[in-house]
Amino acid sequence: MNGQSPDPVVTDPELYRVLFENERVRVLQYRDRPGDRTHPHRHPDSVMVTLSGFQRRVSSGDRHADIELPAAHARWIGAQEHYGENIGSTETHAVFVELKEPSATPAIGPVPLGPSER
Repeated sequence: MNGQSPDPVVTDPELYRVLFENERVRVLQYRDRPGDRTHPHRHPDSVMVTLSGFQRRVSSGDRHADIELPAAHARWIGAQEHYGENIGSTETHAVFVELKEPSATPAIGPVPLGPSER
């Protein structure tokens, strides 16, 4: 990470853990319990793999989206700053593969949070 954006491993060390890192990627494990919340943090372009099914509210500024994802699901997450809350009744367990190389074509405008963005 470049040190300019809040790193989730720093903002929420009890929830995020580095599993692997080299010059091209960083792999994070994320685990929480119902009701747990994260502080604002930033992820670069990433692939998220869910190891459990869960429900979350993801927020960025004044926008938020409630999402429900099944276990064993892979999803592209464009670079974004957000914070989240486990709004379900199950623990969250996911792995993020963060890309260190910037996209060849940067996104134009804000990155949507998800299908039910409000």
